[in-house]
Amino acid sequence: MNNKNTYVIKSDGSRTPFDYHKVMRTCVRAGASRKTARMIANRISKQIHPEIRTSEIYKMVLKALSLGEDGQAVRHRYRLKESIMRMGPAGFLFEDYVSRILENTGYKVDSLRLKIDGRCVRHEVDISALHIGDNKRYMVECKYHNMAGIVTGIKDSLYTHARFLDLGPNFDAELLVTNTKVSQDVITYAGCIGQKVISWRFPADGSLERLIESRGLYPLTILPLSKKEIVLLYHNGIEMAKDLLLKNPQQISMNTGIPERRIRNLQDLTRQIIS
Repeated sequence: MNNKNTYVIKSDGSRTPFDYHKVMRTCVRAGASRKTARMIANRISKQIHPEIRTSEIYKMVLKALSLGEDGQAVRHRYRLKESIMRMGPAGFLFEDYVSRILENTGYKVDSLRLKIDGRCVRHEVDISALHIGDNKRYMVECKYHNMAGIVTGIKDSLYTHARFLDLGPNFDAELLVTNTKVSQDVITYAGCIGQKVISWRFPADGSLERLIESRGLYPLTILPLSKKEIVLLYHNGIEMAKDLLLKNPQQISMNTGIPERRIRNLQDLTRQIIS
């Protein structure tokens, strides 16, 4: 079969040619060696068929990754996008997570969900943050989606800019952060008006997943936790996986009721994921 002519079905229902190199790239970014990534891409390439859904390919890659050396950690890193989409239903607010990412990438967060009077109406600003490098105060708008296949579009970019204009002297710059890809219209419009965007796969050198992976800022939901465990840990100040490493496992167990042995196992897995 010539895979270049094999079309797969994306989560939004559109068709796209199977991309052998994309499978390789995502495996390598999750921590697999190039040799392992190539083996997995070859295996997947032989198993796919016309009109196969990308969700099926995703499961095939996950299964293949789990069989390799350090497979558990690599498998969880590969699930980054899915783990972010688990946050909302588990009661983990995306704005809180974004604020932690900003704090680790050159910003000082002043407040979350702050209500400010604009020239015309009152606004609730998701995040107010000062960029330490240029001393500009940013109005940060967070757009979160918990379903695959959704693209953050031009309406969200326009909405963010309109709020920024109404807030006038309160802010020097605007930032739109989303956990999905953005449309080409967003990229074009944002570039034209000077709106900063952080999204999935954009910009190339500072996209959401790159900021997370390069600094080990994986959300708590990247770990194999039940919804109840996520809520218990989250309400005990553990928002990112690496937060588990900052606290005594016995104390975490006492505060949450989660067995200490379970906490220690999660800490071991976290060390593997962020290494």
